[in-house]
Amino acid sequence: MLTALTIAAKGEKSDNAKPFKGIDGGVFQIGIRHRGNAFRVIYAVKIDNDIWVIHAFQKKSKKGIKTPQMEVDLIRQRLKLLREALK
Repeated sequence: MLTALTIAAKGEKSDNAKPFKGIDGGVFQIGIRHRGNAFRVIYAVKIDNDIWVIHAFQKKSKKGIKTPQMEVDLIRQRLKLLREALK
């Protein structure tokens, strides 16, 4: 994940990063598997020319690959607070 974030900091996109669906543009997710578990980092770019890690979590969805709604709600809340704080 650090490698993917470093690539993003250079203005590029890692092969491991993809747009996070359901959120406005500029928000990406990095997903990795480690020892049979899935982990995600959600980050935003283009906020004051910085990269902000919004949320990192172990994915424990019991319904396929979909991100649990509780995590999506938390991401939306944090992104809203971040944008308000940077105004």
